[in-house]
Amino acid sequence: MRLGVLDVGSNTVHLLVVDAHRGAHPTPMHSEKSVLRLAERITRGGDLSKAGADELCTAVQSAKEAATRLGCEEVMAFATSAVREAKNSAKVLARVAEETGVDLQVLSGTDEARLTFLAVRRWYGWSAGQLLVLDIGGGSLEVAMGRDEEPVLAESLPLGAGRTTRTRFRHDPPTRSELVATSAWLDDQLTDLARKITKWGEPDRVVATSKTFRSLARLTGAAPSAAGPRVRRTLTDTALRQLLAFVSRMSSADLAHLEGVSSSRSHQLVAGALVAQATMRALGVPELEICPWALREGVILRRLDHSHGADETGAALVGRFGAQEDR
Repeated sequence: MRLGVLDVGSNTVHLLVVDAHRGAHPTPMHSEKSVLRLAERITRGGDLSKAGADELCTAVQSAKEAATRLGCEEVMAFATSAVREAKNSAKVLARVAEETGVDLQVLSGTDEARLTFLAVRRWYGWSAGQLLVLDIGGGSLEVAMGRDEEPVLAESLPLGAGRTTRTRFRHDPPTRSELVATSAWLDDQLTDLARKITKWGEPDRVVATSKTFRSLARLTGAAPSAAGPRVRRTLTDTALRQLLAFVSRMSSADLAHLEGVSSSRSHQLVAGALVAQATMRALGVPELEICPWALREGVILRRLDHSHGADETGAALVGRFGAQEDR
C-alpha cells in the first residue's frame, strides 16, 4: 500500500510517501518539506501566533493535496514539540481540521522516543543487542534504550537544538562565555538521564537519528546522502570536539554554506553540536552510528504492524492518523 506520513516539527512540515506492506522494507517514493519554524512563532504568552497557524494550515493543505495526487491510501499526520507545547494547541488543531480535513495529532515526547526506537531496532535487527538511541530535534532530545522493540527506557528532555539556541544564545556566533555556560548547563540537565541509563547496563550499540546528527556526521567526514542509506556513518566525540571549535566561530549565514547544513537549520547547528557533545559525554559514549530511519519510519512501521493486529499504540496512531475525507 502507499502511505503518507505528515510530520509537523519545530522547523519543518515534512511529507514522506512510501510504498510498504507488513514484513517488507518501506520504499520512499516522495519527500517534500515546508520550512515554517513554528517554534519561533510562539508568542510571549505561549501561543502559536496567528501567522504561524495560517502558514501551518497552508502547509498541511498543500501536503494533503500532494498525498492525494501521489495516490496515498492513508496519511498519518502528527505534530511534535512546537505544537505540543503551544498553549493554544487545541484551538490550532481544531482550525487545521476544519480548514484542511486533516486530523493532526500531537505525539508525546515519550511516544516520539518509542517510535524512533522501533525504527532503529528494525533497521539494525536483533543482532544489535541492547540499543541506546539518541535523537536531537528542534525542541527536544529523545533518548531510548532496550533489547526489544519496546524500550525499557524512553525519555524526552527539552534540550532541542532550536530551543537551546533561542534560550541560551544572544549572539551570532555565540560568545565564548555563552558556549561555556551552555555546556555546563547541559551537563547539569543530563545528570538524571545518565543515572537512569546506567541502571540498565552498557549498550551494545549507540545510535543517533535525524537531521542534527546527520549534519554533524557529514561535517566530520561521513559519506554524503548521495552515497545511499546503507553506507555506515559515525560520529566520534573527538571529531565533534574539533568541529565545534570550528563552527562555533562562524555566523549562521556562513554555516549555511557548509555541505550538509540546510539554511533553515544553520542557526541552530552550534547548539545542536553542544547538545550532542554533552549527551555523549554524560552517557560515556565515544562514538555513535547514524541510522537513516527515525520517527517517521517508526510511525509507518507501527501502522503496518497494526494492519495485522498490533498493540494499542499502533491502534491509537492509526485510529487518529488515518486517511481524512475532504470536509
